[in-house]
Amino acid sequence: MTVVLPTIADARRWVKTERDAGRTLGLAPTLGALHEGHASLFRRARAECHRVAISIFVNPTQFGAGEDYERYPRTFESDRAMAQQEGVDAIFAPDVKEMYASPGEVMVDPGRLGEVLCGASRPGHFRGVLTVVAKLFHILPADRAYFGQKDAQQLVLIQRMVAEHNFPVEIVACPTVREPDGLALSSRNRYLSAEERSNATILYRALCCAESMLKRGVRQGARLEHEMQQMICATPGAELDYARVVDRWSLQPAELIDREVLAAVAVRFGKTRLIDNLLIAPQQ
Repeated sequence: MTVVLPTIADARRWVKTERDAGRTLGLAPTLGALHEGHASLFRRARAECHRVAISIFVNPTQFGAGEDYERYPRTFESDRAMAQQEGVDAIFAPDVKEMYASPGEVMVDPGRLGEVLCGASRPGHFRGVLTVVAKLFHILPADRAYFGQKDAQQLVLIQRMVAEHNFPVEIVACPTVREPDGLALSSRNRYLSAEERSNATILYRALCCAESMLKRGVRQGARLEHEMQQMICATPGAELDYARVVDRWSLQPAELIDREVLAAVAVRFGKTRLIDNLLIAPQQ
């Protein structure tokens, strides 16, 4: 049976009980609106830890003005059913007042890594992400925390925060889960019309094109970016935010590629913003 923990005090009592029994804990933070991508995190945690906790919290500090905070899907009952089916032991599901009882003037600053890629068009987003993740790591101190590779910039920032500030948790990166046509699973996919859903496959196709070019010997990052940009801009309804090839850890432009790099794209279809990425490497 999956227990629901609505308060920080409930979560801390649950963790203490498990720790006192000598059990290891895996944590998967989520915004809810769970799908198979989330389930893959839960399964990985289940395989590696004695107990698995998830959080379901639509975090207001990571949504900017005009973004979809109010309409973000809130599907707690179906989320709880999925969590129970996947063997999750506990769901931390606080309300906003529980998580942000004080004004929240002290936040976690992502620095320059939070100003590029998604950070350039979503100022303050990663400040909110890192702040809430840091809070979750203190409320539910886990041995391992599980995040998807689809949110590559978020993953890098969390890894850097944990390493640089000595959080006692191992960050486990899990592969992106895709539909059969390549579209990365996302809670926001449900916003897409049928036509937008069909056209949204361009994100993965553009990334695969960059990977293919690199393996054929095209090592100039700018050429890979140009091809992705051309493909996306030629797609009906697609509004390009960025198509970049960057160092996977510094997120700085990869000019002449001689090792694994991150190809990343962000595209809007109507009001829906989608992201995707691939780790790509030249042929050895």
